[in-house]
Amino acid sequence: MANTTFRTCPDTGLKLFSTTETLIKANAVLGVVFLLIGGTYGLFVGLTRWQAVHLLNAQDFYMVLTLHGLNVLIFWLIFFEIAVLYFASSVLLGCRLATPKWAWTGFALMLIGAVMNNVIVLQGNSTVMMTSYVPMAADPLFYLSLILFAVGALIGCFVFFGTLVVAKAEKSYEGSVPLVTFGAITAAIIAVFTIVSGAIILIPTYLWSIGVVSEINTLAYRLIWWGFGHSSQQINVAAHVSVWYVIAAVLFGARPLSEKVSRTAFLMYILFLQLASVHHLLVDPGTSSNFKMFNTSYAMYLAVMASMVHGLTVPGAIEAAQRARGHRDGMFTWLRKAPWGNPTFSGMFISLVGFGFLGGITGVVMGAEQINILIHNTLYVPGHFHATVVLGTTLAFMALTYWLVPVLFRRELILKGLARWQPYLFGLGMTGVSLFLMGAGTLGVPRRHWDIGFAGTGGITHEFPAAAYTMLALNGMSVILAVIGGAAFCVIIVGSLLFGKKLGNEKISPPIIAQPVTDEEYNADGGSAYAIPGTMALAMIFFVSFALYYFINWKYLAETWGIA
Repeated sequence: MANTTFRTCPDTGLKLFSTTETLIKANAVLGVVFLLIGGTYGLFVGLTRWQAVHLLNAQDFYMVLTLHGLNVLIFWLIFFEIAVLYFASSVLLGCRLATPKWAWTGFALMLIGAVMNNVIVLQGNSTVMMTSYVPMAADPLFYLSLILFAVGALIGCFVFFGTLVVAKAEKSYEGSVPLVTFGAITAAIIAVFTIVSGAIILIPTYLWSIGVVSEINTLAYRLIWWGFGHSSQQINVAAHVSVWYVIAAVLFGARPLSEKVSRTAFLMYILFLQLASVHHLLVDPGTSSNFKMFNTSYAMYLAVMASMVHGLTVPGAIEAAQRARGHRDGMFTWLRKAPWGNPTFSGMFISLVGFGFLGGITGVVMGAEQINILIHNTLYVPGHFHATVVLGTTLAFMALTYWLVPVLFRRELILKGLARWQPYLFGLGMTGVSLFLMGAGTLGVPRRHWDIGFAGTGGITHEFPAAAYTMLALNGMSVILAVIGGAAFCVIIVGSLLFGKKLGNEKISPPIIAQPVTDEEYNADGGSAYAIPGTMALAMIFFVSFALYYFINWKYLAETWGIA
């Protein structure tokens, strides 16, 4: 059987079953293709919001914005995440993939759905943006395409769970599953919740679009849809945190400071992370104040704490490993001596810092019921999720891809000089996009209007501060830089797959995987695995930044309300 044919990677020692390897390649490559498509549309969006350029008219802008959101937030990420699930199960556990025919069926449904959706939106009668709020109506095939994609992704999740059962039955590993696999289980559980939420609302909406259902309640639609729309980001969080742990292990031989604590943090994601979806509903009249306050305070803080645990343990594990390998001098020598020229490390570390400082802090601010009113439905919202989905998740996935190309595809990277700079170009560009969109949103610029001057609204006018126009211009420039970085990634990866030197079965030199740090190394010369002063200093900087920004927004709120 083809599914039992495997090769052993000469560099990592991992067993790569032929069907698993092919499916990982197929999903990852398709993900990169949709990233390229969605990124191109993102360039058009950024240049249209730049008032001096204003590239597209209103109709084309909303069509392109719909395509941009769906391609980069749904298609690119979920294709890649299915590849991560197969890697974290079949490859890391060293077992065959369960039901490969069903895995290919899921892949085919995802591909058909994604292509169909792009074609339907390009026809111009489905410019309802990613949220597709009713009573705005799209072509019935628009909803059907998303349903097909969701079913395919759900099949992929079930194949992942089935592979875990196969690994347990065939005893391909001992003890508990590895931490990275545990993180992938977290992502898959959240994915099932997310996809089912989408099905619950998209199937009736499809029936409404063909006239079978007479009406869809708009408030109910929003409530259930955000269980899909925002929770899809929670899949990303669990997946990219798992990628952080992978990279810490393969590049430094690091192990978690406390695996039990890291696993508990993943478990908290399952229990609490999806509740953050409610921050999109804080001005909706259909949900009670008690519901809003519970979700945006007590419950949300538990999810935030889980992310802060990972934000401490990943760099902490790297610092401990670096100190164990001799980089003990000073507080930050371990960080200065890290392989900053390796795009796998630089991409991961920029992802970690960007996700924490920009995405994490602003997410908590947006999730506070009272402060949310300041920035709800402004450009602050896309500024925030460019920090989480793009700077956090996409950059982490890019970093892992640089490591996977020689391991999975046995190809050497081309344009290595450009590859060294690519994470910095993309990271700097996306940092600018996030900051300048949030800056414009703080000044009140709406997120859903194509023209800051409200052109085409029949006489509605509003004068924004001059700084708002400057923010959008700087955003446009940042978009160009980010797209250059994103295009460089696509060129490097696709070019490497097509033209990179074939590596065969010989070990790569220098090695692409570090030997695990031993207990003797951790404790040599009186050292300790828990001596991480540099990481603790960075954590304190994070907490101070968090507190300052949080209370600055409360100050803005107090000035807005004004008590005479």
